[in-house]
Amino acid sequence: MNEIALLELKANLKDLKLAAMVREVEPQLRHAVDTGIGYDDFLLELTRLERESRSANRLKLRIREARFPLLKSLESFDLEAVPELDIRVFRELTTCEFIKEHRNVIYLGGSGTGKTHMATALGLEACKKNYKTRFVTCYGLVNELIEAREERSLQRIIQRYRRYDVIILDELGYVPFSREGAELLFQVLAERHEKGSVVITTNLGFADWTQVFGDERMTAALLDRLTHKAQIVNCNWKSYRLRQSLAQKRQK
Repeated sequence: MNEIALLELKANLKDLKLAAMVREVEPQLRHAVDTGIGYDDFLLELTRLERESRSANRLKLRIREARFPLLKSLESFDLEAVPELDIRVFRELTTCEFIKEHRNVIYLGGSGTGKTHMATALGLEACKKNYKTRFVTCYGLVNELIEAREERSLQRIIQRYRRYDVIILDELGYVPFSREGAELLFQVLAERHEKGSVVITTNLGFADWTQVFGDERMTAALLDRLTHKAQIVNCNWKSYRLRQSLAQKRQK
């Protein structure tokens, strides 16, 4: 292909917003000349590279939108450190079918048991499957809602959280809420019932949730919605972080 034709081809690809093909067309042309592959294989490879590039960019966008404080993958979770964990349930959740079915996941357990790690890993898997995901601490979400009410933008924020396919709500129970905060959080979660998934990590048993929400009737109503068809994972093992630290010391 002569230089003028190549420039025109790249301009056409750019106008069609095929950025990866613009980037790859010259090296792929050289490869085609060197190997003698046909036009069909050349075009197939270019389109494959474009598709892979778009998929990678889409994943980066989903992860950025999710706002994970740390990226913790499934592969980095040491299953041997928590032999009490039901591997079947763990693997089933990673398929993200629960998101498609608008079901919730609740991780119950003490500090250091790996709840946030597992919840984050689920969030990353959701991003890989192109689900709109958001990670937020309970305290952070409540503060955001209170500020939005003061600024008269509460409905806009609630609508934004309604559009997520899955919300990961971390550290419920670590900080008690004001009456206003509890009511606002209840509103967000209640509106997602059977419309979108919620993944919650908490150090409190269900009987103790009134310590956070204050009102027994509101707490009961919220639990009724959240636990309906939910997968509850009881993380009733010793500290995952402590076991990891001890294992690393033994290896050294």
